[in-house]
Amino acid sequence: MSLRRGGIIFVTGASAGFGAAIARRSVADGMRVIAAARRSDRLAALAAELGPALLPVTLDVTDAATVALLPDSLPEAWRDVDVLVNNAGLALGLDPGHRARLSDWDMMVATNITGLIHMTRALLPLMVARDRGHVVNLGSIAGEYPYPGGHVYGGTKAFVRQFSLNLRADLVGTGVRVTDIEPGLVGGSEFSAVRFGGDTARAASVYAGTTPLTPEDIAETVAWVIGLPGHVNINRVEMMPTCQASGPLAIKRAM
Repeated sequence: MSLRRGGIIFVTGASAGFGAAIARRSVADGMRVIAAARRSDRLAALAAELGPALLPVTLDVTDAATVALLPDSLPEAWRDVDVLVNNAGLALGLDPGHRARLSDWDMMVATNITGLIHMTRALLPLMVARDRGHVVNLGSIAGEYPYPGGHVYGGTKAFVRQFSLNLRADLVGTGVRVTDIEPGLVGGSEFSAVRFGGDTARAASVYAGTTPLTPEDIAETVAWVIGLPGHVNINRVEMMPTCQASGPLAIKRAM
């Protein structure tokens, strides 16, 4: 069977962007949603919007001790998590590696890699014990296609891809699925504003003259992969808007 209607989906980074869109779509599809994020005020607003089908959980995925206690800290009726969406993640800065801030690198690794694997390790054993479940990781085309300034962010997303594939190898013979969703240019979220330290004008310039993907497109993709029959595992989804494509290799020519 699929894991959509009637199931419980745990979404990290649910206070805005992809996470909020996934929460809304999941409730519309008849699921119960555990919406986790650091900003409790945003979660409260989402809970007021979506009603009792959503359980807000204030959580920082970089807090390893709190993440480890998650399975036992959830209300009894919410513990049988069917789908984990590891959505929490960020990019910081776009300077070249020799000028980038080491603190930004550390935060990207802590959130995009360490937070993701700790969340997975906390909830995966229960899925395996029930012989059903789905781990959906939000990767990026940055894990496949390099670009100037993408150094550590792209490296973290390459990790997400390989972790997802290796996790699937571990789970052969179980009813637990793993999918890596890798979007390209997506507007309508806080991604670029966070990357540029709140510089909204610079963030807006990233999308000028384009028709990018939207958070709702990502939510639609999540709904599709988790709604497929239980014997179907989508290993990886790479998606871009039609205004985007991979480019040629850079060449520096001597004058």
